[in-house]
Amino acid sequence: MFGNYLIGLREGLEASLVVCILIAYLVKTDRRDKLPPVWLGVGSAVVLSMVFGAVLQFGSSQLTFEAQEALGGSLSIISVGLVTWMVFWMRRTARHLKTELHGKLDAAIAMGTTALVVTSFLAVGREGLETALFIWSAVQATDDGWNPLVGAALGLLTSVVLGWLFYRGALKINLAKFFTWTGAMLVVVAAGVLAYGVHDLQEAGWLPGLHSVAFDISSTVPKDSWYGTLLKGVFNFQPDPTVLQLVVWLAYLVPTLAVFFGLFGGGKAKPATPVAAKSAA
Repeated sequence: MFGNYLIGLREGLEASLVVCILIAYLVKTDRRDKLPPVWLGVGSAVVLSMVFGAVLQFGSSQLTFEAQEALGGSLSIISVGLVTWMVFWMRRTARHLKTELHGKLDAAIAMGTTALVVTSFLAVGREGLETALFIWSAVQATDDGWNPLVGAALGLLTSVVLGWLFYRGALKINLAKFFTWTGAMLVVVAAGVLAYGVHDLQEAGWLPGLHSVAFDISSTVPKDSWYGTLLKGVFNFQPDPTVLQLVVWLAYLVPTLAVFFGLFGGGKAKPATPVAAKSAA
């Protein structure tokens, strides 16, 4: 449940910040007449995301077992790729998000009402579709009834409240640090979703090694125990993974976190030399 709460919070807050920046910019520049097209674009994006999630849930239930496993595994891997890209993108652009959105909004206003609707729709729709896909994949991975959906809904609700507090100026945090640490936690969650997706593809017969178990600690960490359920819900932990699952989990998690925190370069900027500093001055 916590893992899905984190997904809803992280993805929802990003969308909430986008909406707050767009609305605040129009209000401060005394262009309130442009608010209805923005809200229309935001509302359309939310509806599309909900429809997309419903299609994933109810459409997959009509398939055969093998087809369900193949679809679930494929979409899990796609969602991990999208979320990984999003995590790195937000870590890189968190400091400049406001300026970037202001520029796009000015260009849309100059082009007309339709462009304004499309701009707000795309700004929120991308986050909504990613959120729907990743939450659906995480729900399939945990297989814990309604708890994952409740966790995701609570995360989204929290993100809306935080977004409103941001807009009112009542809450100020370091967004760069927030998105860095929640992004790192999402990478851990994504690693579990990826491993589960691989297992789905093994059950569908698309990948080999379904019966090659790397280890089995089910007697130590039973799946139906409270701590087994907690590990499953937060990290998608499986006490009896296949060898391929374990290899893929490690191959994704270790280098992704290393690159994310800049261990292989691209981390903190190097201090400027005296000559370079003088030239910049």
